[in-house]
Amino acid sequence: DEMNLRQLLGLAPDQVYALADLENCDVLDRTLRLLYRARFGQVNQNIWISSHINYNKLSAAVSAVIKVKLHLEKAEVQRCIDMLNTHISKPMAGVAGLTTALLLSKNPRYKITVAAKHMPGDYDIEYASPWAGADYMPVSLEGTDAAKWDKNTWPQLRDLAQNHPEAGIHFQRAKIYNRKKDLGSPTPKFPPNPWWKDLLPDFRDIPKSELRPGIDNATSFTTVCINTALYLPWLVSQCLKAGIVFKRAIFSHVSEAAAPGVHHSNSSADLLINCTGLSASKLGGVEDRSLIPVRGQIVIVRNDPGGIFSISGCDDGPEEGAYIMTRAAGGGTVLGGSNQKGNWESQSDPNLAIRIMKRCVDLNPQLTGGKGIEHLDIIRHGVGLRPSREGGARIEKEKIDGTWVVHNYGHGGAGYQSSYGCSQAVVNLVEEALQDRTKGI
Repeated sequence: DEMNLRQLLGLAPDQVYALADLENCDVLDRTLRLLYRARFGQVNQNIWISSHINYNKLSAAVSAVIKVKLHLEKAEVQRCIDMLNTHISKPMAGVAGLTTALLLSKNPRYKITVAAKHMPGDYDIEYASPWAGADYMPVSLEGTDAAKWDKNTWPQLRDLAQNHPEAGIHFQRAKIYNRKKDLGSPTPKFPPNPWWKDLLPDFRDIPKSELRPGIDNATSFTTVCINTALYLPWLVSQCLKAGIVFKRAIFSHVSEAAAPGVHHSNSSADLLINCTGLSASKLGGVEDRSLIPVRGQIVIVRNDPGGIFSISGCDDGPEEGAYIMTRAAGGGTVLGGSNQKGNWESQSDPNLAIRIMKRCVDLNPQLTGGKGIEHLDIIRHGVGLRPSREGGARIEKEKIDGTWVVHNYGHGGAGYQSSYGCSQAVVNLVEEALQDRTKGI
């Protein structure tokens, strides 16, 4: 009511005030924020003030014409107003970029444009997201930022699998094996007591009596598998519903994304979010040399393995392995794979494909009913380049050519399973940058 409004703004209870030229709630909200800033020294970034006002209870005199002197220069007033409608441009439309845009859109103050060379529906070696498996199986170390991002992502993926089947995510039972011959070797192994064992449902150790010869230990749990061909377009649809604008663009320098005409307002962007993946290694203004491709090759088949399966190593070399997962909603079963560091080759290697299929049939004979790889019903072959980065994903902000840029790239093979956690960290950095902008930093 009127008294609460006066108290919020620090106005005297018995003095007549007036705000000139207020004709809609949007203008009122802007003005209230300016008043809030004038009194408290900053704009409250988290409250849409006008939504808390009961206009019917304001006296006619106050609601019709209210005048207040802000004691701010005209340019300063305009700068504050511009800040309240922040224009954000975001290069790249992979899972990191789309998830970040979706979370940012929850704040109605942000006006977001996603400008990217590749969009969902494209299949290109530069565009990693469509080629991912993708599942949730963290390999992050406890106590690290990566583990925090993974942990914060699980509730969102679980909710989508439970309540939003149109997103293309479903639950699957996973079985993970460690070979005896890999013990004591540098081969990556699955820890018997991972930090996430109490996070995922039904985690248990598989009894030794159920293990086949050559397996030292194994675990089982419930996780999710994502049909990327459905999930990426679903993210786009949610973004479009939230008012986000998509456009094709190619940038040679990150600052080009801030130029007038890129953002759908035709104004310069106030802030950029860089989700360019491996392309950040060549993008001017960034040129991150710590990025390295990790080539993954897969075979997608129609056969149903009955779950997710993976094993610690193989006898075909340290850059190869075996894993199986079935995508939701008829998306096929993904057989993998490889981890070829520094390999940019975009075409499928037929010899590697044969080795992958042999390893996966050996890992789970149910794939072909106990028969050979000739009984695999192949849909297609695929190659993707994981955007790996020495030191882990880059989630941080910096000013480039006078514009704040928040980076979100370098997730390696954890792009999906860390997507919501990383994106929320980006949202927090965006809010910090805008507060710095308010203070003139």
